[in-house]
Order: sequence, then structure tokens, then C-alpha cells
Amino acid sequence: MSNIQEVLQILLQSDGALCCAVVDSNSGMLLGQEGTGVDLELAAAGNTEVVRAKMKTMHSLGLNDSIEDILITLGKQYHIIRPIPANEGLFLYLVLDKSKSNLALARRNCQKAEEALAL
Repeated sequence: MSNIQEVLQILLQSDGALCCAVVDSNSGMLLGQEGTGVDLELAAAGNTEVVRAKMKTMHSLGLNDSIEDILITLGKQYHIIRPIPANEGLFLYLVLDKSKSNLALARRNCQKAEEALAL
């Protein structure tokens, strides 16, 4: 039995958290979502393309490494994309209010959520 709701609650504990999701990057589909402020279905599909593009670029560059997280900084928000190596093809997605968040602690919560995920 999966604990996706528990993982989403861990992500939402981040200061300034607006919404979050667990996404299947093979299909771009949401496995779970919480919060408001962003169309998470659209964001999941779009960020799937971001993850695929970065993986393709790393492969082209011959980088034998993995992505810890991808940070997108907007004027009013941070968007954190964190691939889950133990569950290849999945990533966590967290949207934060930039003025209310602590980026270092949010990244730490993403790591904690990743470790807690059981499918």
C-alpha cells in the first residue's frame, strides 16, 4: 500500500508551501496532489518535459550523475522538482511562496518525503 498522502503532508510542512504533487514522469500523470495555487495537472505534464530535457542533456554531456533536485525561481515562487532514484520515473513537485519560505528547509523536507515514500 502506498503512502503518497503521507508524503504530500511532509512536503506541505515546508514554510510557505502552496501545493505539491507526486508525478509519474513516464506519463506526466499525477499520482497524488495537495494544496492550491497552481494547476497541478498542467504543472505535472510540463515539469515532466523539464525532467526529460535535463536527463537528455546530462546524457549528451556524458555526465554519469543523477539529479538531486531542480530549482525554478520565479518572482514570487520557488518550484522544486525532486526525482526519486529509488522509484525511477517518479518525482516530487513542491511550490513555495518565495516571501514565506526557507529554501534550505524546503529542500530538506523534499529529501525527508523522498525517503518516506513507499509504493
